[in-house]
Amino acid sequence: MNLQAKLAKLEEVKSACRIASPARERITALFDEGTFTELDGFVCSGKEGVGVITGYGSIDGSIVYAFSQDVSVCGGAVSKAHAEKIVKVYELAVKNGAPVVAIFDSNGAKVSEGQEVLASYQKILAMSQNLSGVVPQIAVVAGSCVGISAMMAASADISVMAEDATLYLTGANGDASAAAAAEKGVVSLVEKDAMAAVQKARELVCILPLNNLETAPISEGTSAAAAAIDDTTASAELVKAVSDAESVIELKADYAKHVYTALASVGGSTVGVVSVKGKLCDKCSAKAASFVRFCDSFNLPVVTFVDTEGFCDCTSADAAAHLAAVYADATCAKITVYTGKAIGAAVMAFGTADVKLAWPTAVISALAPATAVEFFWHDRLKGVENTAAARAALEEEYADTEASAFSAANASMVDDVIAPDATRGALITALDALASKRVQRLAKKHSC
Repeated sequence: MNLQAKLAKLEEVKSACRIASPARERITALFDEGTFTELDGFVCSGKEGVGVITGYGSIDGSIVYAFSQDVSVCGGAVSKAHAEKIVKVYELAVKNGAPVVAIFDSNGAKVSEGQEVLASYQKILAMSQNLSGVVPQIAVVAGSCVGISAMMAASADISVMAEDATLYLTGANGDASAAAAAEKGVVSLVEKDAMAAVQKARELVCILPLNNLETAPISEGTSAAAAAIDDTTASAELVKAVSDAESVIELKADYAKHVYTALASVGGSTVGVVSVKGKLCDKCSAKAASFVRFCDSFNLPVVTFVDTEGFCDCTSADAAAHLAAVYADATCAKITVYTGKAIGAAVMAFGTADVKLAWPTAVISALAPATAVEFFWHDRLKGVENTAAARAALEEEYADTEASAFSAANASMVDDVIAPDATRGALITALDALASKRVQRLAKKHSC
């Protein structure tokens, strides 16, 4: 067979292997036009395809690795060959320090391969976990995501799910819808369909560092339209007001709603934002801690807005301790802004920041004003005719004096007291000052 015949054969085989499918459309749409390069395109499992397309390409000029499960081929069943293709993607990503986007659409394992497929799953899970904190991992749940694949999607740094997709660990899990997954905090974002989810993954890659040794891209940050903000402003509006225009991407919006988490750009720099309004339960603490850990892994600055009366009575000491430990352990730039109440242990949990700012409306105290009045000023209630009114006046006085932002500044608990409308400028200045922050920790395997 001469060269021309072999080239013709090559094109014939390529055409047979590269049949159009939703999986191929998704992975192609992820990358800059014409940059997708497929890996292991000729691999088969016996006479069948392997139900996954793998490769790499460019997103906004940066190399990214990806795989897209193909439910149209054997139900996207994970076989040994399927798993080996995915493992190669992870291996190349860690060697090259490039993000991984995983697009899930499979009905589960190829059970006919028995224990061999379990061993293959173990390899995928091991590689995914080894890559955790090294390069960003973004999961797109485009269709069916079952069993161990659900574990992988849930363990990604950020997971995006299509509205009509399903995700469940076992068949007895109950509601497997995107709405249920979002409410449980299993996925970070829900988009209208699979292609919209892929585009959101692309958008996320563009604002994140390529790996834990790189810095996030710097953009031309333009301020959002001026908006009046004060201690009654909702978290979403507050974050929008201090961030660059059209840059805020809220994560886990339907989960633990007293804590707002988002990626945003402030003065052109990508930051993680946490805004706390209301008392903190175990889920709220876990949501904030997980997000801060992610930001710290890739050295993204964390801006925290605090307005909380502290932890709920139902909150476990372990959850509160974990939240405080994550904030203390994080070596990324940290800026805390006290916008309203910061009572009790919550002050300590969010107080390990490089720069701490407060609005004049802030109330920062180890005890709630009502409790403090009872402990310290109870004698001032003796002989008054209207005890309730007198108590309320004393509580207000305590908040305006002993627990005020100025008292906290006098005790070096905050570095500056600023007007709410000066917050964006103060954040940009602090981020510039902290841009070269470096911290050396004692050698340890991990924190508890």
